[in-house]
Amino acid sequence: MSKVLVVGGGAAGMMAAISAARAGHRVVLLEQNEKLGKKLYITGKGRCNITNACDLEELFGNVVSNPRFMYSAFYGFSNHETISFFQSIGLDTKIERGQRVFPVSDHSSDVIRSLENELRRLKVDIKLNAAVTGLITEEGRFCALTMKSGERLQADACVIATGGLSYPTTGSTGDGYRFAKQLGHTVTPLYPSLVSIQLASDAPARLEGLSLKNIHASVSVAAPKQENTGADNGEKKKKTLKTGKILFEEFGELVFTSRGVSGPVILSASSKIAEYVPKYDLLVHIDLKPALSEEQLDARILRDFDEAKNKQYKNALDQLLPQKIIPVIIDMSGISPEKQVNAISKEERRKIARLLKKVTFPVRALGGFDEAVITKGGISVKEINPSTMESKLVQGVYFAGEVMDVDAYTGGYNLQVAWSSGYLAGSSIPL
Repeated sequence: MSKVLVVGGGAAGMMAAISAARAGHRVVLLEQNEKLGKKLYITGKGRCNITNACDLEELFGNVVSNPRFMYSAFYGFSNHETISFFQSIGLDTKIERGQRVFPVSDHSSDVIRSLENELRRLKVDIKLNAAVTGLITEEGRFCALTMKSGERLQADACVIATGGLSYPTTGSTGDGYRFAKQLGHTVTPLYPSLVSIQLASDAPARLEGLSLKNIHASVSVAAPKQENTGADNGEKKKKTLKTGKILFEEFGELVFTSRGVSGPVILSASSKIAEYVPKYDLLVHIDLKPALSEEQLDARILRDFDEAKNKQYKNALDQLLPQKIIPVIIDMSGISPEKQVNAISKEERRKIARLLKKVTFPVRALGGFDEAVITKGGISVKEINPSTMESKLVQGVYFAGEVMDVDAYTGGYNLQVAWSSGYLAGSSIPL
């Protein structure tokens, strides 16, 4: 029986500890917080969206970075096996809209409790308030961890499942990246992902709280930022994206915040555009009426105006738009709000239709790591064996979860990355 140390008591770490213990290892789980699963506790607004019950092809399609790297992990421990696993350890689950899987109780604490019970049943040694400071290797092989307490823990293998930089209040301090760099690993650029988008406009403050369903959102390139258009100091110049290039587009729901936009479709957009925000001026476009062509929308506006021919423009859009957005649309159209609708010209009407099909705002920035659901970037997957999650550089070191350069859309997919990679890491360690 070999001894395995698992660093990090989140989703990936608890799963790695369980699978290693089930494989017959003596396991010690090290968590620097005062309790396990601190980030799990707040996921899904406290309900914990455990996974997604889609088919495997769709699961791969919802992984944004390096989906092929997850091939062995997903096939070795799929989303449906995750559901069965939780049911086997006493957690009843349910499937909701979008195939999202939640505990029947709607309490994330029940997810954590079921995992803790299984860890204890397997006699995993759980050490809380146990901060790791570094890894010790000998001749290319892991041999021990150093602790903040001054203690040195020897073992045959180690799983690094420390999470990323998202929600730092839960203990995500980026330690795993530091450990990986000490071992010679490459850490790709890190960005907050699944975050709100801040807009360079006063409109969001006026629209705060407004939720728009069944819209089409897209993000395009306006131009390279000024600081990226000058001399490149001899470095090889990367290909510049063309103005107008669409980086993301999707149907869905968004909500206006005091500084920008959020909601499911925007969170997904953030994961696609994170790396471009520092380099390009970007634009968010919202099609408020995606079911209608511009011509059909023009005909609809004409019909509404005919029925309200004696009304002022500012009072003639309430059949077409939510009340809160009407003053903003009127301002953006450049047509006087007091103008009688029977005096609005054909060209002005078509201008309104074009605007409703493409309401555009400049991007100021993305939300920070304090609100990020996940970290984009991490330990390069080129240096990790996808069949085992073992480091290709140091024998006996394994990685799992958000610490790696793998991220996915919202909807339970990121937690599935954690469960699958944690399970594969723990079960791949030789006895």
